[in-house]
Amino acid sequence: MIHFAHICPTAYLYDYAKYNTAHLILAHLVEEDGQYRNFYKNLNDGNPKIMDNSAFEMWKQNKPMYPTDKLLEMGRACNAQYIVMSDYPGEPWEKTRDAAIELIPKFKDAGFKTFYVPQGPIGDVESLLQSIEWGIDNKDIDLIGISILSTPNAFGVERNNRLQRYLSRWEIFRLLKERRRPGDSTYQRFHCLGMVDGPNEIILLKEFNHYIFSWDSSAAIWAGINDISFDKSPTGLVDGKFEKEVDFGHKQSLTYKQETLIINNIDYINKLVK
Repeated sequence: MIHFAHICPTAYLYDYAKYNTAHLILAHLVEEDGQYRNFYKNLNDGNPKIMDNSAFEMWKQNKPMYPTDKLLEMGRACNAQYIVMSDYPGEPWEKTRDAAIELIPKFKDAGFKTFYVPQGPIGDVESLLQSIEWGIDNKDIDLIGISILSTPNAFGVERNNRLQRYLSRWEIFRLLKERRRPGDSTYQRFHCLGMVDGPNEIILLKEFNHYIFSWDSSAAIWAGINDISFDKSPTGLVDGKFEKEVDFGHKQSLTYKQETLIINNIDYINKLVK
């Protein structure tokens, strides 16, 4: 089974976090939102708690990456078990590697597990594969994040090319399997960060499920809030990803229809990961 984290706005955490088998916590919200921070600080359901460094959100908003020196502080504030180390989308892969080399001993000494997110220049597949392989070969890295940003970036298809974007993570896993024989170093070593154009990517990656420890997405809850249901199209979302960024401050009362869509969407994903 793949552990799955359904990401949702703060106001609905008590309603929907109980459907998670993992939790993906955003560092910038831990700092800015007391309700969000305290929910995760006090949550003790036995499922893995991973604190993300918010790189995806910052990159999308053209903002600087979350400061490295605050990651440990925020990790303690929400009682995370894993912390995502600093990563640099679109930049030479060695920059993310060098940050990991610096941070691994600090995170380990502080009692956290390490989470490495390989990156590389846009249009450079080889650099991303080298970055992933470096993570596989480093025994001090507990999880390796394969993201919806790094993989389409590697093929130069992150924007305005939904078909290729949808297939890009599958292709990276396929190339990785070609390059090295799966074994203990890859078994349940990966986390899929986010989901792009439909929940059926879980089916698409079925042959690589033994690689994947955990996965996260806001798709089920955020789509439901916006009156969108997963469907019977090839990707599970006929119009692809709902591109409006998640509003974590959304507080409006949900209609019965929205609540039903959210639960149906969550059930759809949870059945797939089992």
